[in-house]
Amino acid sequence: MARIDRRAATWGILAVAVALGIALFGSGNLRWFDAALVGYLFGTLFAIFGVVYRYLIWLRRPPTARLHRRAWSAFLKPGARARNAAAVPGLVVNKLLLQSFIWGRSRARWLAHQLIFWGCVLAALVTFPLTFGLLHFESVGQNGRQYRTFIGGLGTMTFDSRSFVGWVNFHLLDISAVLVLAGVFIFLSRRLRDPGALAVERSNDFLALAGLFAVSVTGLALTASNLWMGGRFYVFLNTVHALTVILGLMYIPFGKLFHIFQRPAHLGAAYYKREGADGAQQMCSRCGEPFASQLQMGDLKQVLPQVGFDYDLEGGGGSYQDNCPKCRRLMVAFAQGRAVGGFG
Repeated sequence: MARIDRRAATWGILAVAVALGIALFGSGNLRWFDAALVGYLFGTLFAIFGVVYRYLIWLRRPPTARLHRRAWSAFLKPGARARNAAAVPGLVVNKLLLQSFIWGRSRARWLAHQLIFWGCVLAALVTFPLTFGLLHFESVGQNGRQYRTFIGGLGTMTFDSRSFVGWVNFHLLDISAVLVLAGVFIFLSRRLRDPGALAVERSNDFLALAGLFAVSVTGLALTASNLWMGGRFYVFLNTVHALTVILGLMYIPFGKLFHIFQRPAHLGAAYYKREGADGAQQMCSRCGEPFASQLQMGDLKQVLPQVGFDYDLEGGGGSYQDNCPKCRRLMVAFAQGRAVGGFG
């Protein structure tokens, strides 16, 4: 039966407590906290607990735990620490910011990922500081057009609300919504037309896209109501938008968007692959060609039985994993041929 992991739950509660402390301190003892954002704060705290809880559980899964240990071991390897540290900025840019590994698969997918990624980053940089009371705006003097940006209690830039800078400041969330919607439409176009995507489509694959779409559209609808509709339906639209955002935040720990927090593991995987490439290579027992590192294959043979897959051959004759991917496909074809008496 499923049970609560006490260690993960403890760290999740601690993370929530830290977040509440940041909100209390950053908003000047709630002096600058906007009561209209209470629902957003609740959704954020729920997401923080869920993400921390699931992330710690994920880290203890046999494959992830093995990769985690191997990656840190490779990074801290004596004699290679300076080289590994120097490679961090490049890996962060390529693996996390530019996501260059997607470019080789499909330029359209890369563009969609980039649009959604930067749209969500921009929205997070605005929404979370506002939710925690870390960011607020105050009018300057008697001029209703002049505003000053405050980070915590520290006043920063002053701007005219009708200037270009003012327009950008007050429409950052609209800009992020447009970026996200563009990415969502590219993804939807591919998923509805690409035969390969349709073949592996699952029932919940559209849920994350639907959530991003709903948040973006309702957010833009608020701006439309304010600018062009004289404020009509604003209260209703504000309620719907808040509901979509809160539900979206609560969905993050349980759905596809959780991979946002798994993605940094790509940095560790890069060091792991380099460590394997520098070591001995695994030769295929059938064709004799190298196809992977012995480090990776040794870890694979140890981890697979822990998750319910054992590919050791009967009689101690080695492992199915000792064969390269090409030979594995050939072996499956030969086995099928024997089972049906040949193919012709």
